[in-house]
Amino acid sequence: MVTARTPLIAGNWKMNLDHLQSIAFVQKLAWSLKDAKHDYSAVEAVVFPPFTDLRSVQTLLDADKLQLGLGAQDLSAHDSGAYTGEISGAFLAKLDVTYVIVGHSERRTLHAEDDEVVAAKVAAAHRSGLVPVVCVGETAADLEEHGPSAVPVAQLKAALAQTPAGADIVVAYEPVWAIGSGTAATAEQAEQVCAALRDALREVHGAESAGATRILYGGSVKASNIAAFMREPNVDGALVGGASLDVDGFASIVRFPSHVGV
Repeated sequence: MVTARTPLIAGNWKMNLDHLQSIAFVQKLAWSLKDAKHDYSAVEAVVFPPFTDLRSVQTLLDADKLQLGLGAQDLSAHDSGAYTGEISGAFLAKLDVTYVIVGHSERRTLHAEDDEVVAAKVAAAHRSGLVPVVCVGETAADLEEHGPSAVPVAQLKAALAQTPAGADIVVAYEPVWAIGSGTAATAEQAEQVCAALRDALREVHGAESAGATRILYGGSVKASNIAAFMREPNVDGALVGGASLDVDGFASIVRFPSHVGV
């Protein structure tokens, strides 16, 4: 299926790989993609290393002119000040970071980040010229009580509370019950929720913005199931966790949209 939205494959490394390991990994990944017989210009592949790896990866990408994008896993809601341990979006922008993950379920759960915090971080990303990858998703309990799309839609609308129409964002639907479980949502389940999220974008920011915004699926994505997700009309790529730490597996995921022309 042909779409005007460029597929985005994002690899979230979480708290894995030190800066030396990250250099070796990116070199292998770039070589694997370059060695394949497909044109990747129609696909955007982005890696999201830990903060301590960003400078090393950025230097490598620039020096070798590698066709990989760079993202960060989080940012502060504040631009500067007495916030020990926080990382400003302005700092990330200076490292040529393009994307930043906001509202990941692990941040919401382990760090008690609520919808208000997520909205503030989305706004902070835009102030620094970064594109937020806004994560939304329901727990198994949410799914049983509210159905498949109510919680993700509510989270998305809350995240956009401080964001004007036309601001560049990426939405990532990650059902919490699928993350790290080895059991992904079905393609049909992902499409149902992603379609509802696009409807919510249309309601909040208008049809043009909704049509241009990429919506990713995340949660136990791997080379063996990416094809099914990418065939769905409202799924524009994937936010990949564990499988992004395997060079061959991640390269295979990046390859799929290229050689089928989605």
